[in-house]
Amino acid sequence: MDLSVLFLLLLAAVATTVNATDHIVGANKGWNPGINYTLWANNQTFYAGDYISFRYKKTEYNVFLVNETGYDNCTIEGALGNWTSGKDFIMLNETQRYYFICGTGGCLNGMKVSVVVHPLPSPPMSAIVPRHSSEKSAAPAAARGFRSLLAMSFAFFGLTLCGSVWI
Repeated sequence: MDLSVLFLLLLAAVATTVNATDHIVGANKGWNPGINYTLWANNQTFYAGDYISFRYKKTEYNVFLVNETGYDNCTIEGALGNWTSGKDFIMLNETQRYYFICGTGGCLNGMKVSVVVHPLPSPPMSAIVPRHSSEKSAAPAAARGFRSLLAMSFAFFGLTLCGSVWI
């Protein structure tokens, strides 16, 4: 693979995950029976691109993504996904409600959680500056300088990472 393509893929991966939050289900209690995951979920705000992660004993539990019926009835029939590593990171890439359950019987003991994923919030209005077509400069000199410095830093990092030197 061409090194420049590899660098661009790395840069794209970093750019898309910079603002993502990893929501660890149950916080320090993990994915275990007898925990109120509804209360936990209600104290979280999930945005598209965030992760939900499950930590549990992989020999005892698992995670299934199911529909609302599967969630309500604790059934894995027609599951949309399953994870069994004990440290599962699942990207929440759609703005929708997700339903997760434990498929080894834990669901009947409270091991289920439903989360609503919201679209990313818009930038604050103060960050949006109205612009007229008659303006000559696309950005103030300081902002252009910062973007140039940032671009050069990424280029240097990419070349260093790939073992190349620009002369």
